[in-house]
Amino acid sequence: MKRSNIIILSIVAFVLALIMWGVSTHNRFVALNEGIEGQWGNVESAYQRRADLIPNLVSTVKGYADFEQETITQVIEARAKATSMNIDAQNLSPENIAAFQKAQGALKGSMDRLLLTVERYPELKANQNFLALQDQLEGTENRINVERDRFNKATQSFNAAIKRIPASIIAGVGGFEPRGYFEATAGAETAPTVSF
Repeated sequence: MKRSNIIILSIVAFVLALIMWGVSTHNRFVALNEGIEGQWGNVESAYQRRADLIPNLVSTVKGYADFEQETITQVIEARAKATSMNIDAQNLSPENIAAFQKAQGALKGSMDRLLLTVERYPELKANQNFLALQDQLEGTENRINVERDRFNKATQSFNAAIKRIPASIIAGVGGFEPRGYFEATAGAETAPTVSF
């Protein structure tokens, strides 16, 4: 075989190997991206479960005539704001996630105030419907935390993959951008004060 044919075959083999690596890397990014979007759906589902439980809790609490109407109104308004905010899974930028988290944090804050106010109503605290709803909300908050952690892990894997050299070249060509994380809300490092 002529030396020129060997060189041409070597170049063709190298180019084909490079193309196969590029396609394989791109497909891995697509799979990681789909994992993030699927996990985002789980996060939204967990938040939706909380939003669905709130009207039942509010109805149970409203049954007590002397209960603070302002607290209930704050919960209802915060729920409306939190459920009206939707983020497309294709646009999970750090800014969008921070805005989503802020709305959800406001809802959680109003729910915490509602539950603290309930402490002054022994007959409400003993109501079986209220206790069951409170348990469901606690379980839902745990689910939200688990799904957010899973989302952050999927995001970390994706972000690390698209930043590694030489795969970052394929990420740039394919338009893969880093995704945002859920972060602790301001003041989360301070333990809440509970007084009875």
